[in-house]
Amino acid sequence: MNPTTRVLGVALLLAALTGCRSMPEPMPTVDYVDLPRFMGDWYVIANIPTRIERGAHNAVETYRLDDDGSIATTFTFNAGGFDGPRKEYNPRGFVRDTKTNATWGMQFIWPIKAEYLVVYLDENYTQTVIGRSARDYVWVMARTPQIPEADYQAILRRLGELGYDLSKVQRVPQRWSPTPAN
Repeated sequence: MNPTTRVLGVALLLAALTGCRSMPEPMPTVDYVDLPRFMGDWYVIANIPTRIERGAHNAVETYRLDDDGSIATTFTFNAGGFDGPRKEYNPRGFVRDTKTNATWGMQFIWPIKAEYLVVYLDENYTQTVIGRSARDYVWVMARTPQIPEADYQAILRRLGELGYDLSKVQRVPQRWSPTPAN
């Protein structure tokens, strides 16, 4: 077998094996998100943190629906501790599925829009979970800085059912004095 044929054969074999690799199942989203009701402050209760979120304390995600239908987002937290420097990021959300409003693209850097899926939302819009099909990141958020332990454990069970590695989920320290108003 000549070298060109051998390289071509290896390339075809690798392509075939890569094609056989299982892709993650699509992440199911909630049936519908009332966008105006979803807007406002959400305290990050737990997450699988991105690089910029590691060590975050008092993390809050705030959404505002703009006239063009995009979502102005402000993500703030104290870096490294409650007395750490306050950091702020301002990505923009774009609703990709206007039938459900549960599938967004979140843009930190143009032109990249990261997948952002509303996979849980309680009927009172007080607790939500944002996930990704890759199961690499997740955000458990609430309208208050803490949620009942039973609610947190139920959300963790749901995340496990969705295929998340629960050993990667970390609580985000929240301590507000006095407790902020929504």
